[in-house]
Amino acid sequence: MTASPSTHPEGGASLLPAAVLWDMDGTLVDTEPYWIQAEHELVAAHGGVWNDEFAHQLVGNALEVSAQLIIDRSGIALSVPEIIDALLERVIAQVQVRVPWRPGARELLLELGALGVPSLLVTMSWRSLADTVVGNLPEGAFTALVTGDEVSHGKPHPEPYLAAARLVDVDPARCVAIEDSPTGVRSATAAGVPTIAIPHVVPVPAIEGAVRIDTLAGVHAVDLLPIVSRARAGL
Repeated sequence: MTASPSTHPEGGASLLPAAVLWDMDGTLVDTEPYWIQAEHELVAAHGGVWNDEFAHQLVGNALEVSAQLIIDRSGIALSVPEIIDALLERVIAQVQVRVPWRPGARELLLELGALGVPSLLVTMSWRSLADTVVGNLPEGAFTALVTGDEVSHGKPHPEPYLAAARLVDVDPARCVAIEDSPTGVRSATAAGVPTIAIPHVVPVPAIEGAVRIDTLAGVHAVDLLPIVSRARAGL
C-alpha cells in the first residue's frame, strides 16, 4: 500500500515536499552527451562547424532556442523545426538502446512515489523524448509531464514550473525542484520553487532560492526540505 505524505511514518507531511518537480536531461538522465553527439553529427553532416563550447551554451534551453543557436553558430542551412526533428530522432534512438540514469535519481524518484509524494517532469525536451524516458520507469512514477513543446515560454521563464505546480494544485513554494543547469535553476526559482541544483555538464552559479549539491546519490525524500532550507538561510 502506498503511504501518503500525511501518514509518513517518520513524522508526517511536514517532513516531505508537497511535490517534487524534476528536470530531465542532465538531472534525471545523463542524456546531455547524447544531445552533444547529435549536434556534432548533424552539423558535420551539413558542412558546418561545431564544438563543445557551443554545445554547452545550449544546455537547459528550449529546443527552439537551441536550434536557432545552432544555425547562428554553425551556419548550416536548416530550419529550426528541421534541426529539432533531427536532434530528437538521434537522441531518442540512443535512449531506446540505453537509459543513462543519473546517480541516485531513479532511486529517489521511486521512493517519493512509495511515500505518495507526486513527482512531475519539467523538461524542455519534447514529449516524444520524455515519453521514451518515462516509459522505462514503473507506471505512475510521474504524476504528469510538462514538456518544451507544450509551453509558450521555455526555461528560464517561470512558466514551465508554474504549469507543473498548477497540475497538482500546489503552491510552488511547497514544492522542491531538482535541476542541473543555470537556465533550469533560474526557471524554477523565478516560479518561487525552492531548488536543488546538481551541476553536471555546465557549472551553476550561486542563484537566490537554490542550493547546490554534488549528487543525489544517498539523498532520500526526507532530506529534500532540509537541503532547500539551506537556500532560504542563504547558505
